Amino acid sequence: MKVSADAVQHINVKIFIADGATVELDEAVKVFHRWIKDNVLPEMMIDVADYQHVPSGPGVMLIGHEANYSLDNRENRLGLLYNRKSTLHGTFQSRLQQAHQAALAACARLEAEDVFRGKLKFNRDAIEVAVNDRLLAPNTEETWTALKPGIEERFRGYGVKRVGESRDLFRVSVTK
Repeated sequence: MKVSADAVQHINVKIFIADGATVELDEAVKVFHRWIKDNVLPEMMIDVADYQHVPSGPGVMLIGHEANYSLDNRENRLGLLYNRKSTLHGTFQSRLQQAHQAALAACARLEAEDVFRGKLKFNRDAIEVAVNDRLLAPNTEETWTALKPGIEERFRGYGVKRVGESRDLFRVSVTK
C-alpha cells in the first residue's frame, strides 16, 4: 500500500513537560472540568477521564468530539497530548500545523492556570508527533518517506527522527 501524506488524518502532538516541572494530576481533573463548563477550547469537549491508576498510561484526559487533550504519561514521559480524532480538510502540512498549534495553545493555557502557575512548564523543544491510524500510516520506512518532508517543514531547525517499533503507531521525535 502506498502512503499518501495528504490522506493522513488523526495527527497527535505531544509536548513534554520541562525537567523539574511538577504537576498534580488531580488538579488537572478540576481544570479540565472547568474548561468544559467555560467552553474555552475550539473543539466541543464532552468529559474528563482520570486514568492516573494506570502505570505509564493516559493520565488525565479531556475528551472531546473532534479531539482529546490529555496530560499523558505513556512511557513514563509526562506531557500534553493533543489527539485529533475527526477529519480535517486540507493538506497533511495544514493538519500537522493545526494539531501543533492546538497543543501549544493548551500548554500555554495550562501553564497560566492559577493552580499550575510557576510549577508546570512545558518544553516546547521536546515534542512527539504521531499518527493514530496504523492502517493508513503504519510505522514503516514508506510512511516515514511520505511524511518526513511535511514534518521537517513544520519543525524547521529541529531534529526529527522516527521512533518506535513496526507494531507501534507511526511516531517521530522532534527535538531542538
